[in-house]
Amino acid sequence: MATYNVTANGKQFEVEEGTKLALAIEHNGIDISHRCGGNARCTTCRVKFITPEPPMGEVERQCLEEDGVLGQFRLSCQSRVHEDMEVQVLMLASEQGWDPGVELEP
Repeated sequence: MATYNVTANGKQFEVEEGTKLALAIEHNGIDISHRCGGNARCTTCRVKFITPEPPMGEVERQCLEEDGVLGQFRLSCQSRVHEDMEVQVLMLASEQGWDPGVELEP
């Protein structure tokens, strides 16, 4: 299986293709929030893509539209790694004063 370089908040790491971006970020020591466990409900796993954004799925689009935030950020729980990418994590659990959330589903 292919691996790709992901850079999040300036930290670079290798990730296996198809890995959920939120999991890759968390497994590499960045305390990204994910209050709903990766189900596109809470919008706390916010990232901004520095590199071109991957395509957005319908679940993510509906969630962001419903909350009135479409175009402001992406949900890392709904993005999978299929290329090198660089993101900025916009909501760290430690900055919010909470634990990251329920365990992320792969």
